[in-house]
This record gives sequence, structure tokens and C-alpha cells, in this order.
Amino acid sequence: MGRRVDVDELLDAQDVAAILGLAHRNTVSEYQARYPEMPRPVVDRRAGRLKLWLRPEVERWAAQHRRRVAGRGPPRLADSQS
Repeated sequence: MGRRVDVDELLDAQDVAAILGLAHRNTVSEYQARYPEMPRPVVDRRAGRLKLWLRPEVERWAAQHRRRVAGRGPPRLADSQS
């Protein structure tokens, strides 16, 4: 049996980009390549290009990365260049 998720917690790439403070949703895939520990989509239908993440996982990861760069200007993700 597959993983059960609360559908109210699902995010698309645009939502993930907003949480991470990224200007473009396409940058989310760049972050996945750059940060292997970044949460992976719980739904990934490549043929339809549908990817959905869980909000708690993305928010937790974003908070951890913001803490890593604390003390160097406003809260942002490490290596953010979007």
C-alpha cells in the first residue's frame, strides 16, 4: 500500500517556490539538484509534469536552511539566486 497523505497539505511547484522565496517555480527543480536533502515530491507524474510536495516537509526544510545562513543578512535560503 502506498503512502497516505492529507490532500490539504499538497503543494505544487509554484507554492514550493513561494515558501522558499524563489521568483520562479522552475527554480524548484534546480534546488532539488543542488540540495539532495530537499524534500522530494510525493506525487511525481513525469509524463504529465505533475509534481506535488507535502507542505510540512517543505516548510521544515526551508526553516532549517534559513537557520544555516542566519547572521548573514535577512533570512534567505543558502545559495539563493533567483
